[in-house]
Amino acid sequence: MSDPVALEPRDGVPEVIVDEAALATYADALAAGTGPLALDAERASGYRYSQRAYLVQLRREGAGTALIDPIALPDLGVIQDATADVEWILHAATQDLACLAELGLRPSALFDTELAGRLLGRERVSLAALVESELGFILEKGHGATDWSVRPLSAAQLRYAALDVEVLVELRDAMAAALREAGKSRVAAEEFHALLSFSPREKGEDEWRRTSGIHRVRRPRDLAVVRALWLSRDELAREQDVAVGRLLPDASIVAAARAELATMTDLAELKDFKGRAAHRFLRRWWAAISGARQLPESQLPRAASPPTGPPPARAWAERDPEAHARLSAARAILAELAAGHGMPVENLISPDTVRRLCWTPPEPAGVDEVAAALADLGARPWQVGATAEALAAALTATPPDSDTQVTGE
Repeated sequence: MSDPVALEPRDGVPEVIVDEAALATYADALAAGTGPLALDAERASGYRYSQRAYLVQLRREGAGTALIDPIALPDLGVIQDATADVEWILHAATQDLACLAELGLRPSALFDTELAGRLLGRERVSLAALVESELGFILEKGHGATDWSVRPLSAAQLRYAALDVEVLVELRDAMAAALREAGKSRVAAEEFHALLSFSPREKGEDEWRRTSGIHRVRRPRDLAVVRALWLSRDELAREQDVAVGRLLPDASIVAAARAELATMTDLAELKDFKGRAAHRFLRRWWAAISGARQLPESQLPRAASPPTGPPPARAWAERDPEAHARLSAARAILAELAAGHGMPVENLISPDTVRRLCWTPPEPAGVDEVAAALADLGARPWQVGATAEALAAALTATPPDSDTQVTGE
């Protein structure tokens, strides 16, 4: 391949569509276009609490590129109607499917170029990396992490956004050809179909336990402070649509929980209680801390949340040496299988599926029983076919006579 060249918009950067008439005109052009539809969306992660889209980019042969402002046009049903039977092309679809659905956009068929790259074993699967490796173009970088909720958007932002769909159709065709050559078209089809029912993980009651650094908080009373601050922060962030980290970093929550604080002044002077918003809402945070400190013992959180599945794998060697032996054997054989298939092991089969299977194997653990268990755990047919026999063999593993060493995740 010749030296990569910088990608430029073929038709220039279009004006942003902000009114119903222009949206309807472009929808008509899409309906009359040919081939698949390239889509992308820009969110304001790191700036906003919500994951809504603040710009939607589309391109189809015969219709050209469009940039749509979903703040002005929150219902894109006319685009859905115009492309309902068209294959949609997305890169890293799980990042955008939810925010597109909020606008009334739901694909009936899709091609995910990032996932295709993973299935093909590409070392780098960002859009820029694949555009360069597969097509020989250099894709402009630098605006993906900007605040797309701010208006007006700059000319540089709009150019960056337009380029994201400029060659997405060509990239899809190149990746599809590579999948066919690798004999992975059926695998990809099953994976893409599964994405059609994707939904983001919902926050559970114990979501506060995901606070970064919480492992340093041991006492139930201190954990109650973490919970109270997390919940108060989450409520405020939702109300103001501000990213939680911009209101109160996790490190500040943990620091406040571990500190011996007698007054709100102590909190204000705490070294690790950082940020303008941390002090702007000081009374709110102090009220959360005070309430947690006054809770009766019966209302304090437990040191660990009730288990909903297998324990962390690092504890298996001690808690269940036989399960640990099964998991170790499964990991080893799956690593070999994944290498043979030319893809990351997590795409060959979900690590969580493997842990659940090894912790509670079927009885008996023959190939048919393992295949059924994998299907029940959500494995796709191609994954079942690729791994059931190997996993059935791994489930026969027994602990060595010598002491088993504890391994990490």
